[in-house]
Amino acid sequence: MIIPQLVGHRGYPRHYPENTLIGIEAAVAAGARFVEVDVQISRDRVPVLFHDRGLKRLCGVDGRIQDYRYDELWAFHASEPGKFGDRFNDVHITRLAELGHFLQRHRDVTAFIELKRSSLEHFGVDTMLNLVRRALKPVLKQCVLISYALEALLTARHNGWRQIGVVIDHWKERQQEIVAAIQPQFLFCDVNDLPREGELRVQGMKLVIFEVAEPRVALDLAKRGVDFIETFAVGEMLQELARPDAR
Repeated sequence: MIIPQLVGHRGYPRHYPENTLIGIEAAVAAGARFVEVDVQISRDRVPVLFHDRGLKRLCGVDGRIQDYRYDELWAFHASEPGKFGDRFNDVHITRLAELGHFLQRHRDVTAFIELKRSSLEHFGVDTMLNLVRRALKPVLKQCVLISYALEALLTARHNGWRQIGVVIDHWKERQQEIVAAIQPQFLFCDVNDLPREGELRVQGMKLVIFEVAEPRVALDLAKRGVDFIETFAVGEMLQELARPDAR
């Protein structure tokens, strides 16, 4: 039985606030060797880990990442209060550079770094690429740049980024000319838009499917050619897939 590699989607959101260092540390402690995070830029041009366009769900405050300096963002609780209450009130919004320091201590871990459109639109592609490169410079070999913003990825490829992953919602989008031009090593796709049967291999690319929390689904996808599974429950999935009866 083929067992897919698992990716901690935004860290370990089943038990920790997403895109936080504490969640990433927990995912790796649980056995994950791949994590995926989202990156946005603060008003004073500090790259941080954050998914939503707005701060409300994770921090309980109004506004967007780009509206605040990082010292202001640091004062907010990245605690996801609607899900965890006040359990993580001491957790702050994580800088991308903090992830870089973590990766320096864990050379066997690879991070998928997703550039969010909101920051690309606000600051421009070149600025965001330069800021991300600077924050991750010591660990670039451990990082894969990914995004829905394909034009930004094409620019990144022209600028010498070595490892790139294209993110799509719809399976048919893999056939776009710009995808071929980018020459990505990875292709990310939503599980809900995959064909129901048949092989899923894509020549020249490793296939990463999100979001999956059922071991049987992960195993079935692996049989069809999927290389990686992104999951919010990476610890539980690793344990289940390690059981002989799960195979």
